[in-house]
Formats: sequence, structure tokens, C-alpha cells
Amino acid sequence: MDSDHGGRAGSEKKAAWPEVTSHPAAGPDGGPGTSAPSAEGGDGRADADAVPPGIPGSASGRDTPSDAPADDPASGAGAGPAVHRAGGGIAALSLPYQITAALALSVMGLLACGHLAMVFLHVAPSNTLTKQHGEVVDDWIYPEFEQNWKLFAPNPLQQNIYVHVRAEVAGADGRTTTRWMSLTHEDGEAIRGNPLPSHVHQNELRRAWDFYTGSHTDENRANGLRGELSERYIRRIVMLRLSDHDYGGTVERIQVRSSVRSVGAPPWSNEKINTKPNYRVLPWWTVTSADLPAQAGKDQASRGEEAEK
Repeated sequence: MDSDHGGRAGSEKKAAWPEVTSHPAAGPDGGPGTSAPSAEGGDGRADADAVPPGIPGSASGRDTPSDAPADDPASGAGAGPAVHRAGGGIAALSLPYQITAALALSVMGLLACGHLAMVFLHVAPSNTLTKQHGEVVDDWIYPEFEQNWKLFAPNPLQQNIYVHVRAEVAGADGRTTTRWMSLTHEDGEAIRGNPLPSHVHQNELRRAWDFYTGSHTDENRANGLRGELSERYIRRIVMLRLSDHDYGGTVERIQVRSSVRSVGAPPWSNEKINTKPNYRVLPWWTVTSADLPAQAGKDQASRGEEAEK
């Protein structure tokens, strides 16, 4: 044995390149092919004249140019992975989806700008645009987007207003009058703890009462047609709420009142505020079929016809 680093006998030639185990060549179907046996009897060592793949002059070097991409079909190395678009967001979408997303964003932006313009015209002082297009602005704003400045200035709302009702019921035992029932309290119970309270519970009764007080004098006299309309509106709301209760007879008359109580001063304030309730009592109203919900109105009308016969 020679003292060669590889442990070979003196008659053996040392390989020109270090021993390299080549990857199996690809077969015709793209799978692993069969490697050719080595010149040294298949013992796994490279031939002395073998050249590593990729070196000029080798078979692989002649077949595949050194500057050809690995996934180029023309290089004979087979198709590579699918090419993905770089980046994210809309740029990563295909062209039809990019157009759809751009149109959707444009429509949303136009709606937002239009809504802000309508709100600005609603709260702005009277000007040429509001005089010419005031009805269009009001149709957009009311009732969902109404702006109420009483929360801020000049006089924040500092009162709790409750609307009460009592009814005169005709039953088998004659006529009886119910106790006062707070419609505002029922709305409050429906709102508390509800993450998505109904618009009806929040604003229907409140807006109706504001409509009534704004179109009547302190003596409960109507100021024109709006006053009569507000009365019918209040009566229908009251009868709709009373239809959820069974009083053992037919409601023939109703009476409505409001209870206004000022909000007390905070503990750290020296201000003295009278928190006693102030009542405004309306006269008794006789219930007609126009004041009732559709089905209840038909039932009461039929009972009235039978009584007349």
C-alpha cells in the first residue's frame, strides 16, 4: 500500500476531480433515470475522466446552457413551479378582479363624499344651495341621519321627559280607568342591554312628542294642520302600544300626559336645581277606528256595527 491520502495502491491513478456523486439524470417522463455504472466497476466512485455536471465539455453542460433558467421549457429541464405575482392587495389579483375592486372602492368613496356633503348642507346656515335643493337634502337626512345639536351647545338638553297614558275601558263590569302607564319606560327597557336597539324604540315616541309640543300651544291648542296631524300620530302610537296589553275590554278613550324632570346638578357643583316633575296633561280623546292598528280597527268597527243592529 502506498502512503497516498486516498489509500490507493501505487498502480492506481488519482482522479483529476474529487469524488462527486452525481444526482440521477432525469428520465424521459421527468422521473429519476438510471445512472450509468462507473468505470471502476460500479463501486460508486467517479471515473477518472468524468467531469462534474455543469462543467463545459460535459454532457449536461452541452445540453443545458449555463445561463438558461432552470424552469425554462426550452432548456429541457422540465417546467418549473407556477409564477406568482409579487406584492399584495389589489395588485395580487387578476385583471378582472382588479377592475371590480377599483369600481367598488370608487362607488364607496363617492357615496361617502356625497353623504358628507349632504350633512354639511343640512347643518350649514341657509345659503343658495339649501334654498334651491333643501328638499333633496332633507329627504337624504331624515330620519336616519338627523343632526341634533342639543347635546353640545348653546343649551344642552338637561331634562328627562316621560310620556304616560291611561285608558278608559268598557268591559263586562262596566267602564274602568286604568292607572298611568309609562310608554317611555317601556322603550327604555327595550333599549338597555341591547347592542342594536330598534330605531322605533329610540326615536318614534320621542319624535312624536316633540312634533306635538312644537305644533301646539301651552293650552294644547293645535296650530294649523300640523297640529291635527301630530294628534293623530300620537293617538295611533298610543293605541299600538296599548294593543300589547289586555285590559279585559275595549279601549274607548285615552288620555296622555308628559312628565318633565330636570336633571340634578353633579355632586361637585353648588348649583341648585329643582328636580320635581312638571306634568302636562292632555284632554281625553275618544278612540276611533282610524286610531287603531289595521286588524284591531276592523274588529272594533265590526263590534260597533253589531251593537247598532
